[in-house]
Amino acid sequence: MTHVTKLTTATILSMSLLTVMAGAAIAPALGIIRQHFCNEPDIMIQFIVSAPALFIILTSGLFLPLSRRMGTRTMALTGLAVYVGAGAGCFFAADIWVLLCLRALLGMSVGLIMPLSTGLLAYYFPPAEQARLMGLSAAMNQMGGVVATMLAGVLAAVEWRMAFLVYLLGLVSAVMVVAFLPDEHIGSANKRGRAFEPRQLLKFHPSVVGMMLLMTIFFVFPTNFAITASAAGLSVGTVTAIMVGLDLVAFAVGLAFGTLMSHFRHSIKYMAPVGFMLGYACYLGGSMAWLIAGSVCIGFANGVGVPYLNTIASIKGGRNSATTVMPLLAAALYAGQFVSPLLVSPLARTLFDSDDTAAPYKVAIGLCIVFLLQVAATKRYQSLPPAGTTRQAPTEPAAG
Repeated sequence: MTHVTKLTTATILSMSLLTVMAGAAIAPALGIIRQHFCNEPDIMIQFIVSAPALFIILTSGLFLPLSRRMGTRTMALTGLAVYVGAGAGCFFAADIWVLLCLRALLGMSVGLIMPLSTGLLAYYFPPAEQARLMGLSAAMNQMGGVVATMLAGVLAAVEWRMAFLVYLLGLVSAVMVVAFLPDEHIGSANKRGRAFEPRQLLKFHPSVVGMMLLMTIFFVFPTNFAITASAAGLSVGTVTAIMVGLDLVAFAVGLAFGTLMSHFRHSIKYMAPVGFMLGYACYLGGSMAWLIAGSVCIGFANGVGVPYLNTIASIKGGRNSATTVMPLLAAALYAGQFVSPLLVSPLARTLFDSDDTAAPYKVAIGLCIVFLLQVAATKRYQSLPPAGTTRQAPTEPAAG
């Protein structure tokens, strides 16, 4: 296997900076975009954010056959070329349908990049190092969201089309890929697998279901927080600061994830569902202090939950993780984002009073209980190897 340098590791982590930007980057410009396309239905404007998630899910299913035919460098450069071209190409889109087609292409590019950004860490590094690196990957993902959101907000204030220029950041990662990423054929070790196999989903269902639950719960925050905060009398600037602060908390937790994993090996699996539950319970208080406290809890839960699930899956999947479980996790992550408002909003309207702005958070608390039970039911799968283990796990883990 190719020797991995620090620059190779930095190149893999640089791709993690880009994946969250598929939808989040243009969120600050969405209001201005709605004004520009004022004759289009709201659902079309919402698709600008949600369309990439759908195509990320679809492309993740094609990752294995593509990895058999293309080396990792070729795959990464193909994804990054489409990422920059489709993302920044929206700057020139004058028609809503052209804009949506480019956003779909952007999602396809992330479907190639995201499994590489985590799967190559499992391919190159032993389990003893994967917790730290998965934490760094999650931290880079959070920092990408912070940087992209702030840049897009500044650019959108000038002109809405300029917000899409934030995707030019992909050029930095492309240069690093050309210079430092080996052209491994990671799919060659998994010749018998198909694009999608139900047995893979059955094998890794604890991580896949866990990731979807985590993202479904987390996305209650960005889709409802501004409403709750406004009802509490917070200004737009304060709301933005708290949302960025949540990402920074998740970033800090990602940086410290390796240490957390080593000190709380048996209890860390419960931290995400419990953290989310405490966070949304704080939101029921309504005051600014409770909102800030809740956001800290949610940032912590998100910061620990994503790298934990990636780490467990990569250890269980071994070196084949990039072509087996990581595409499934990528699909689950974005499926959770897409499903969250479709599930939580109707339940909130059905179960609680229509004037109850905290109703989505009450639904989220219920989902946290489901998440906690799911973790407890799959604890055998989520058991870590003994501390100091350096060999890769076998490719047929227990799934119970």
